[in-house]
Amino acid sequence: MEYNFEKSYNLKEFIELNSKKFENKLLTEAVNVRDKINEILAIGNIDLVNNAHKLVVYIIDDEEEKLTLFAKQEGIAWATHSIDLSFKLEWIQAIRRTLWRFIQIYYKMSNNKQLSDFFDLELQINNRVDQFLNSFFISYSTYKDSLITAHRELVEKLSVPIIPITSDVCILPLIGSIDSLRTSILEDKVLTEIGQAHIQTLIMDLSGIAEIENDIIGNLMKIIDGAALMGCNTIITGLRPEVVRKIVKIGVKFDFHTKTFGSLQQALKQFMK
Repeated sequence: MEYNFEKSYNLKEFIELNSKKFENKLLTEAVNVRDKINEILAIGNIDLVNNAHKLVVYIIDDEEEKLTLFAKQEGIAWATHSIDLSFKLEWIQAIRRTLWRFIQIYYKMSNNKQLSDFFDLELQINNRVDQFLNSFFISYSTYKDSLITAHRELVEKLSVPIIPITSDVCILPLIGSIDSLRTSILEDKVLTEIGQAHIQTLIMDLSGIAEIENDIIGNLMKIIDGAALMGCNTIITGLRPEVVRKIVKIGVKFDFHTKTFGSLQQALKQFMK
């Protein structure tokens, strides 16, 4: 294979002037990634080939700050789009092997490198590649954790939507399944909101709950009792027959301050008066 080479070329110039050969070698090294290049570009607008050239330049020029910043940006991009990390690891290792292959060719053609110099270069190149990988994975992990936290906070907020209708009356519509985790979130959010917003009446609408376990009924009663201790009366609306049967069966009774209405509309009509 013919390479563009002149004695005056430095290593970066040699690789840049043989960029197509570099790309071809890189793609033969990255067996699993090469078929995913277009897919990754479409998913996350991540141009693997162009980024490989950029990374190689930062490594050769010892651009430590640019290398670290680039790794962090890449980590965020891969975390944002949840792209399989195994592809990234294979791609970087393929870049490492390809770069070393071209370093070998360059110094063989230039014939001016001492063995001791080569080992110094080996240490520098591998340290820079490892620096990129370390920065990338730290960035990926940190950003992924922040996404998970933000998602969990959003889920918690959506799962406990307390809606104010007057300055001291709020509605809590519960929809879907209620498990122990959600009741725990529910208790924390309800009691916090009662304290912060000075809620005096909480209308808990259960019309969206089709099924509820016996122990969860007990947990809901604890929330109602906790609200009462904070000076907030709870109104229950929309109890379905199957839920009522369970409540009766396990012998749970609402506090005498807790009112019930067949529907949310009935309760609101009462308050609008």
